[in-house]
Amino acid sequence: MYTDIERCVRAVQSKDARFDGWFFTAVLTTRIYCRPSCPVVPPKVENMTFYPSAAACQQAGFRACKRCRPDTSPGSPEWNARADSVARAMRLIGDGVVDREGVPGLAARLGYSARQIERQLLAELGAGPLALARAQRAQTARLLIETTELPMADVAFAAGFSSIRTFNDTVREVFALAPSELRTRAARSAKPPATPGVITLRLPYRAPLNPSNLFGHLAATAVPGVEEWRDGAYRRTLTLPYGHGIVALTPRPDHIACRLSLTDPRDLTLAISRCRWLLDLDADPVAVDDQLRADPLLAPLVDKAAGRRVPRTVDGAEFAVRAVLGQQVSTAAARTHAARLVTAHGVPVDDPEGGLTHLFPTPEALAGLDPEQLALPRSRRTTLTTLVGALTDGLLQLGTDTDWERTRAELITLPGFGPWTVEVIAMRALGDPDAFLPTDLGIRRAAEHLGLPSTPAALTARAAAWRPWRAYAVQYLWTVDDHPINHLPV
Repeated sequence: MYTDIERCVRAVQSKDARFDGWFFTAVLTTRIYCRPSCPVVPPKVENMTFYPSAAACQQAGFRACKRCRPDTSPGSPEWNARADSVARAMRLIGDGVVDREGVPGLAARLGYSARQIERQLLAELGAGPLALARAQRAQTARLLIETTELPMADVAFAAGFSSIRTFNDTVREVFALAPSELRTRAARSAKPPATPGVITLRLPYRAPLNPSNLFGHLAATAVPGVEEWRDGAYRRTLTLPYGHGIVALTPRPDHIACRLSLTDPRDLTLAISRCRWLLDLDADPVAVDDQLRADPLLAPLVDKAAGRRVPRTVDGAEFAVRAVLGQQVSTAAARTHAARLVTAHGVPVDDPEGGLTHLFPTPEALAGLDPEQLALPRSRRTTLTTLVGALTDGLLQLGTDTDWERTRAELITLPGFGPWTVEVIAMRALGDPDAFLPTDLGIRRAAEHLGLPSTPAALTARAAAWRPWRAYAVQYLWTVDDHPINHLPV
């Protein structure tokens, strides 16, 4: 979008927050870059130039605006919805892969050479993987500086910087303030101190956001010991590269309040990325709803509760295991089966609030389980153990960087994996916005109620007009049934 100058100018002059994250406005006279909704008086048109990423702005010598804080704007929905190598690279960089594994590690995950990845990112984003990762580190550093009392040396290494000098230079260049000055500014407007060791932050999103199906689904399917709904917040444990964490996510009118407790602050970048992915916060609800509303049979559902997101997962392997446990059983039964696995094979954790007890078991932890101990039909046991074996051996990868169509082809070859299981994993674990569940019982009942075709083949043909947002259409169709997944818990 940043190449459409006229459209960008209109967005900036109207301070349209819907375009935050789609592009960034750099002001040639002040050398500052902003998000489109920046509250200051818009600059003259001739002084504006536009970039596709904060990293490109920084690489061109612009520093972040202190008013609108463009480094904290919602992520680009383009990388959320696309499946090509550039989009997958952006999702991996957001997860902190470059900091942990370097550019060669990023390239290896994508199946390209480091040179190819560099060339593709430069062509589309005006910045290479190192510059994009540097922008990510700067944002993480700012969060740690402003929301914790960690010494600056600890902040530097937790944010992924290789030296304190690089950390200081980057913060000064990006924010035009020294790290200590950032902390002083934050302290002047800070609220009373939070719980020691807990990082509190706001996760921005594009309005509208309807929390009912999002948090209702997560709460209704919560695995005891791993997830819970408490005091208006969804809480769960997180398995992270350097340790583990506990997160509490609370819906607010203009953001999601996030409280993170981490055993190692180096996991902050990935924890934030996983939470945003879980809640689908980088979606563009206006674009989605406008297309679905064009169908006269879907329009009433969209108008009744616009802004529905697709509830996802913090771990693709975890969700795949849970999808198998949930085959052809009720939501309550699926929770019971998952809770038994957690108690037997999950790693215990200490939760100061007392409700969470375990991390969900990894595929490696489940590799040694005895199928005879599972209270499942024999065919389901075979499905589960085959899935766990494929995940443990690395034959199957389920993550934000996964190629959607290739993974579908791999999943369908596993015993016990039919279209419903494959598509629900594509929708919630892989993040494909066009995943569709025509064989789902709730979808078929909704189709019949609305006058849509109710057979899978006919409904799939009818749903072609909803592409590439059929996963969002599923969320609206599910609202026809009065099911707990559609309501915020009391």
